[in-house]
Amino acid sequence: MTDSVQDRFAPHNTCFGCGPSNPEGLRIRSTLAADGELLCDWTPEDHHEAFPGMLNGGIIGALLDCHCNWAACMHLMTRDGLDSPPCTVTAKYEIKLRRPTPSTAPVHLRAWIDRSEGPKVNVAAELTSGGEVCATCTGLFVAVEPGHPAYHRW
Repeated sequence: MTDSVQDRFAPHNTCFGCGPSNPEGLRIRSTLAADGELLCDWTPEDHHEAFPGMLNGGIIGALLDCHCNWAACMHLMTRDGLDSPPCTVTAKYEIKLRRPTPSTAPVHLRAWIDRSEGPKVNVAAELTSGGEVCATCTGLFVAVEPGHPAYHRW
């Protein structure tokens, strides 16, 4: 199995959504596809439910936020020829909940770059379950500079 970008570049990160070192977190494991898309399969547990059988919308938001953030930093790393990804933060994002998301099966996350300029990256993503698009996301993610609290957080 290929290491996730989180395991490779931020093994000590404690972020709730994507930190490998947060035992209470979601601990997504995203991988970079050959075409530049970022992919992830994640399996919900009962405590992630809004009600029996359905995934909580806040959990969906956290999954998409973290996954898109990693898509942005991996894009900047590749685009700029860096050895490691720069720290990026969410400037804004919008989630559209298109249909209820079952909590009884894995979900698939897919994120791709819409456009980028300088330190700013616009990312689009979708969350699917059973082949159905359950949620979509668009967001703006920005690489931070020294002095920002998130600078070199991994």
